[in-house]
This record gives sequence, structure tokens and C-alpha cells, in this order.
Amino acid sequence: MKNTFAAFGLAVALSAAPAFAAPEKYVLDASHSQILFSYNHLGYSTTWGMFSGFEGEIMFDQEDPANSSVTVSMPVMSMMTGWEGRFEHFMSGDFFGATEDEMVTFTSTGIEVTGDDTALITGDLTLNGVTKSVVLDAKLNQAGDHPMENKPWAGFNATTTLLRSDYNVGAFAPFVSDEVTVQISIEAMKAE
Repeated sequence: MKNTFAAFGLAVALSAAPAFAAPEKYVLDASHSQILFSYNHLGYSTTWGMFSGFEGEIMFDQEDPANSSVTVSMPVMSMMTGWEGRFEHFMSGDFFGATEDEMVTFTSTGIEVTGDDTALITGDLTLNGVTKSVVLDAKLNQAGDHPMENKPWAGFNATTTLLRSDYNVGAFAPFVSDEVTVQISIEAMKAE
């Protein structure tokens, strides 16, 4: 659902940025980073939700991309559903039973470069108090100097699929699909 978590392909994506002698820190641009999730609702529709405005950082080692790392976090209650009743149901005991301080986190554990601008990012996703390993299929969109900010910038997309039941939020499955598709689009800037 909140596989917020593709921010992680950026570690590989930054390989197109200027050469670095050591890992360099990039931070997510919260105003241009989103995680969308979707699921089948009773066979009648595809229902969507989103996370935006979240925080994260990438430590990138250009000489050894497998030595790079990514961390991302967001409050569960920052989820946007487009309908207040759905949001309230998701935060109820049927699903998250979320509190104000409950977080969704992703921490990368490995990066496999699969092409000039692609990588598989493996990491630990913690959601609803459960931690599971997930793999993000990531692609670099662009890396270089931002034309307005005049500093190194990078952007990428990533996808993954989760099973709600793996995170103890599987209510009403299989009628409401257990499988959740996650799409991530991230921008990050070199830290000051």
C-alpha cells in the first residue's frame, strides 16, 4: 500500500550524476514525490490512494552502487483516499487502528543494478507493525542540475506489488483484492 518505498531506485539512478569520491547524501523533494496504491474493489472498480509530502534520504556511492542506501518514512495517517469515510475506515480497527505517531518505513538492504538506468532495490518495509522484505523495480527518469534550483537533482519511478494480508490489513479479502499495486515517483536533491 505504501510502498513508499521506491525512493530507493534513486540510489542507482544517481549513477548518471557527476562523479563522487564518496557516498553523497540526497534528500527527497517532498513537493514532487508521491506513492500511489491501487486495488480491485469487489470486481467493480479500481480504487486509488496516495501518500505525498514524506521524508527520505539516499546515500549514493557511485563507485559501488551496491554500497548505496535509502531510507523513507511517513505517517500512516498522511494517507489520502479522496473520501473521508474511506480514510476513517482504513484508520479503524478493521485495518490499521492507526495512531498519530504510527509510521510506514522503508530501509534498503540491497541494490541490484539491472541496466544503465534500472535497478532492483530490496528493502525492509514496516507497515502496521509488521516488517517484510520487498523488491522495488526502479528506473531513472533523469539526473543532472535542476534548471531552477541550480543544484544536482534526480528523479525516478518504481513499482512493486504487496499483499495486504502480509501486513495484517487483509480485511474483506478476497472480495476486496489482497494484492495492492504500488507506483512511486520520486525527486531528490543533493543535500546542503
